[in-house]
Amino acid sequence: MDGFHRINDSNEKNVTHEVAAVCVLAGKILLENGAETFRIEDTMNRLAKSFSVDQAQSFVTPTGIIFAIEGCDVTQLVRITHRSTNLRKVTEVNSLSREVAEKMIELEAVHRRLTDIDRSAKVYPDWMQILAAAGASSCFLLMFLGRWEDALPAFIAGGTGQAGAIYFHRLTKVKFFSEFMSSILVGVIAVLSVKIGMGSELNKIIIGAVMPLVPGVPITNAVRDVMAGDLVSGLSKSAEAGLTAFAIGIGIALALSIN
Repeated sequence: MDGFHRINDSNEKNVTHEVAAVCVLAGKILLENGAETFRIEDTMNRLAKSFSVDQAQSFVTPTGIIFAIEGCDVTQLVRITHRSTNLRKVTEVNSLSREVAEKMIELEAVHRRLTDIDRSAKVYPDWMQILAAAGASSCFLLMFLGRWEDALPAFIAGGTGQAGAIYFHRLTKVKFFSEFMSSILVGVIAVLSVKIGMGSELNKIIIGAVMPLVPGVPITNAVRDVMAGDLVSGLSKSAEAGLTAFAIGIGIALALSIN
């Protein structure tokens, strides 16, 4: 009889560890790809509850995740060193979480699906990102009441800025340096386009072309986190967004000073 209880206890312990691993992996994917803190903690707790683990606690910051289950010797800490914006992965994890809540999928299958999502390298190709940034730059220029003849300079400057951001990030792996250098490219192209007569309103061209570099998602998440009471995450993300804005501003100012 004692042996039977030991086997059951062992199996229950293994399942608990597996549930913790699934919750932490889901949180890691969400945090690395741009989800807000409230969503990450809520998803992790809901996943645990769906597998009958009611006493789960999670604490998420921009650089790490702590997950624990009360009454068990289960505590996991994950360090996050890379963050980007990939809303496709966020959507896939949210969809999977809803399937788990509706009891449509088993624990092992959830772990496999999350591993596939985490390893997935599906991103838009560079040329498409550059083309999208260029097109968005022209649209932003028109939205800010710029002239139609300035749409082409904004298109070129925005596309070049995005290409520079991709290249310098791969070269240095320093996010703020790549944003600084790409901003210089945007400023130089905008100034040159006005000097050679291809563009007319320098400020509108620059504003339109730098918009793809502006950290919109981090700013939105920072405000959302602060309003939800996640002050550590909110203030950290605010500082990150501020540094990005500072890098863009310094890059543009340097290009204009050269002019």
